[in-house]
Amino acid sequence: MENWTRSAKVTYKRWRNPEPGDEGDFVGHTDEDQATDNEICTIASAKVDSGSRESANSSGNNKTAGTFTVDDALEMIGFGVFQWKISFVTGLAWVGDSMEMMILSILGPELHCDWSLPSYQVALITSVVFIGMGFSSLIWGNVADKYGRKVGLVMSMCWALYYGLLSAFSPVYGWLLALRGFVGFGIGGTPQSVTLYSEFLPVRARGMSIMLMAVFWVLGTVSEVLLALWVMPTLGWRWLLGLSAIPVGIFVSFCFWLPESPRFDVLSGRREKAIATLTRIARENGKELPQGTLIEYKQNERGQYKDLFSQQYWKITLLLWFIWFSFAFSYFGIVLLTTELFQTESCRMAQGSSIEPRCSLECKYLTSADYKDLLWTTLAEFPGLLIILFAVDYLGRKKSMAICFFMFSLCILPLYACIGRIGQTIFIFIARAFISGGYQVVFVYTPEVFPTEIRALGMGTCSAFARVGALITPFVAQVLLRTSMYLTLSVYCGCSLLAALASIFLPIETLGRSLQESSLDSDR
Repeated sequence: MENWTRSAKVTYKRWRNPEPGDEGDFVGHTDEDQATDNEICTIASAKVDSGSRESANSSGNNKTAGTFTVDDALEMIGFGVFQWKISFVTGLAWVGDSMEMMILSILGPELHCDWSLPSYQVALITSVVFIGMGFSSLIWGNVADKYGRKVGLVMSMCWALYYGLLSAFSPVYGWLLALRGFVGFGIGGTPQSVTLYSEFLPVRARGMSIMLMAVFWVLGTVSEVLLALWVMPTLGWRWLLGLSAIPVGIFVSFCFWLPESPRFDVLSGRREKAIATLTRIARENGKELPQGTLIEYKQNERGQYKDLFSQQYWKITLLLWFIWFSFAFSYFGIVLLTTELFQTESCRMAQGSSIEPRCSLECKYLTSADYKDLLWTTLAEFPGLLIILFAVDYLGRKKSMAICFFMFSLCILPLYACIGRIGQTIFIFIARAFISGGYQVVFVYTPEVFPTEIRALGMGTCSAFARVGALITPFVAQVLLRTSMYLTLSVYCGCSLLAALASIFLPIETLGRSLQESSLDSDR
């Protein structure tokens, strides 16, 4: 298969057990001769006459004359005005997502005091958001693979906006719990913005561009802390919930501008629509499309769960599920630990004392000093992002993830000791820098390693496992911590070290690798 043209490979995605030397016999046959309804149809505009097999075989890896792929078009168009625009629009979804996540570490201590909630009910407010995200990640991924990346993303953001605003009017704990769960259901579709965004990028700009998208996540977390510092002392948590929905509202207002992914359109048989989108991108970037006809791949069934466990992808799928779980578990764990540790005396915890208050009314609101320290640790995501921004294209995706996990574990160790408020802030700052940077690397790696036909589904299932990690972490960072700080920190260290090993064992390094249209492309 090494000498096949790209067109022949894509045409024969489902070919089983080929005999040596038979590859040339497949080029140029009609759809009826070579495919079933569940297979990729032949390339409509690039059929080769069956009598020209010898010339097809002798061409090696050269494309059929007069044709081009979406990859060829994006490489010629390059990164320009259009990509900057779509970076901003999809970035708004990330700002909204990160603000909804960051609010959880602020909302818990406030409701613990306002509504006299025990620690497990406070943790449940956080967990119910991730329960909604976990269930919906699978659903939105399936929607994006079957009906379009834009459809899945816009629907999920509209859902999140509606319930985000409603949750600000929750009269009692039960209502807040249900409405925040629905917010989580909508936010679960946010990773599809990465799927959509990545499919508009040329290979040479993809890694750094997706990492730059992480800037919007950091802007969201920092904005949430600043908003809380301004709103909480005077207006309270209801205003904070309402104002935090603004970025998602702006995204919904601009979503009409978003085009559908040309890769999805090509795979769906809508070649003319894909050409129109590529023409629009070329016009906005001031470039020309390649000469010739766009190669069209057709497939009747996409986004099947069984494809994630095919021979090429089962190991990648399982390792990525654990890596995503660990990143979310560790990232949201350090976010929640920050406010919990700032509210208590670290030296008393280091000595093994329980910090569960004797009465639920014995609570402590976050002070301005707490918010400022939280802001400092949140700002750690900027240097972490800058370091990883360069490492991801020099060390590769796998090594970058492994280093981030290892350094996070290393920075957790000093928290076992009585190091004071300043020491806590410094080590939490460094730990958060590495875990947040690593979290962005996995967002680069995942859409690169899965082909177009299952890319959204792969992102969706990985995101679902991340939500499982985020669902569990409040019961460790907010509940188990009140019993044993040593055990709590040990759980985070152990999980991160195992994830570092999982990163190393990933079978594919995607640095410099073009996005695949089908699973057969992995044989290239």
